[in-house]
Amino acid sequence: MAESSEGEEEGKLVGGNQQLVVDDDLCEMAKKAAWSVSSCKPGNGVLSLRDDNLDTYWQSDGAQPHLVNIQFQKKVKLQLVVLYVDFKLDESYTPSKISIRAGDGFHNLKEIKAIELVKPAGWVYISLSGNDPRNPIPHQAFQFTSREFITYSTVR
Repeated sequence: MAESSEGEEEGKLVGGNQQLVVDDDLCEMAKKAAWSVSSCKPGNGVLSLRDDNLDTYWQSDGAQPHLVNIQFQKKVKLQLVVLYVDFKLDESYTPSKISIRAGDGFHNLKEIKAIELVKPAGWVYISLSGNDPRNPIPHQAFQFTSREFITYSTVR
């Protein structure tokens, strides 16, 4: 499985990877989801978040928390969330804390992962499967707080 980041402590990620590297037995699930954000500045919404261009990004607007909502039609077993953040480029908008919540719908989301980012620069990998990457947690709705996202699951 891909490394989490340059340095990792319990609940804290430092740095990031400049190249996106994901195991061959994982497949991208993000295209199978409906995406929304809690707020955005004009021209910096979901399309900028998901356009595969690292020069464009989601820029929140308004009161915190700033949320990215991802909803799947059916339950999926996600194992890995990968996001691109760059503290050097957008210091004031780079998240310092990420909370990942999951559930059957938005009415019953529970936090499954909380991460603190320390000056991230590059691709950050967040495992959702605990110690065993082959034991993913099934979810239908997700809520994130950050910038560029790709979600991965095991191949069936």
